[in-house]
Amino acid sequence: MLGRNKTGAKAPDQTTQGGEAAPKAAPSRRSLLVAAGAGGLGIAAGALGHAALGAEASSGAQVEDIVPFHGQHQAGIATPMQDRMHIAAFDVTVEGRDELVALLKDWTAAIEHLMKGADVGEFGATGGNYDAPPEDTGEAIGLPASHLSVTVGFGRTLFEDSRGPRFGLQGRIPAALIDLPHFPGDALEEARSGGDLVIQACADDPQVAVHAIRNLARIGFGRARVRWSQIGFGRTSSTSTSQMTPRNLFGFKDGTANLKAEEQKALDTHVWVGGNTGNEAWMNGGTYLVARRIRMHIETWDRTSLGEQETIFGRTKREGAPLSGGTEFSEPDFAMPGRGGPIMPVDSHVALAHPSANGGVQMLRRGFNYTDGSDGLGRLDAGLFFIAFVIDPRTHYVPMQNAMAKNDALVEYLKHTGSGLFAVPPGIAQGQFLGQSLFS
Repeated sequence: MLGRNKTGAKAPDQTTQGGEAAPKAAPSRRSLLVAAGAGGLGIAAGALGHAALGAEASSGAQVEDIVPFHGQHQAGIATPMQDRMHIAAFDVTVEGRDELVALLKDWTAAIEHLMKGADVGEFGATGGNYDAPPEDTGEAIGLPASHLSVTVGFGRTLFEDSRGPRFGLQGRIPAALIDLPHFPGDALEEARSGGDLVIQACADDPQVAVHAIRNLARIGFGRARVRWSQIGFGRTSSTSTSQMTPRNLFGFKDGTANLKAEEQKALDTHVWVGGNTGNEAWMNGGTYLVARRIRMHIETWDRTSLGEQETIFGRTKREGAPLSGGTEFSEPDFAMPGRGGPIMPVDSHVALAHPSANGGVQMLRRGFNYTDGSDGLGRLDAGLFFIAFVIDPRTHYVPMQNAMAKNDALVEYLKHTGSGLFAVPPGIAQGQFLGQSLFS
């Protein structure tokens, strides 16, 4: 007999092929790690080679590569940035508020398991009814948690669509959750834009991130369908002072001036929502996620001289230092004269993105490089999947993007093909579900 477990997936009965009693619960990935450290899975232990393995096995301490799930804010925002990402937007297909809440509860339970490095569900990938689909797809068996973080957000269409309010959420849509305007040069594709819900999964191992999105999509089957998704490799920002600045696919360091997790005051000013009252109080502790799929014209860029490349960025390619001198983290001198004008061109990427050109606003960027093969004309379909978290997109994203779309010399090499804006609710405590503050 089939029932429902806490993740919403079918809970199998206790009969296996051959009529033998099934194990009560399948071993989790974490329990496999412990077993491996104790000598039970020597091959697996050798393959994993992870420092956390021995730590947990020998002392029972928490595995070092587990990102905490519960907290004031959701994980995957100020979390030190991982190197791999799978993000997916969903359209909700059910109509009832209770069904939506049930989906969020099921996702919450599954995400808590996933971030611990455990299988989804009570019986996992191999422990359930032999005649029923497993609760977990299994491709992450043997893999550690890999610093997996999962972040959930709500699109404007979750609250209302062309037919009117949805899920009894009339009056609850925050004013900052706007329809992003059409920016100059946008070439947005509907199939890569929007969505009622978004889930961002980041991890050190790409298979762990894909496993998370795949299982959450499977749990949502019949209640939410994937609208678009994107896999990213190679972070393009650092979100901790302990991380080096990475490079984008144009070969330049990206995100040198990004906000860092250690800058709590700046995060409170520019990222975390706070002080809301009334119908928007549910967003306190949350933030807004801006997503933009930005295709880079790689082949054109590769035929551009080094001098022009550095002039466009306003930084040196190797060191990442501003053209006005110093090192990567030296403040640019926008007044320093050069030949025929400032040595830092006024239309350089650095000049237009700098807080001094945007009323002092800053954002927390968590973008990734991506490649989706070629376009049939021999050109790479590759670029930047831009993700930024801001306290209010009306003040911290729209004005900057408008200015850069009009004036940034780099725009000639870019095309924005996807877009989304999502309200990310605050983190939760034990026993709560993601988004609970919205439905309370």
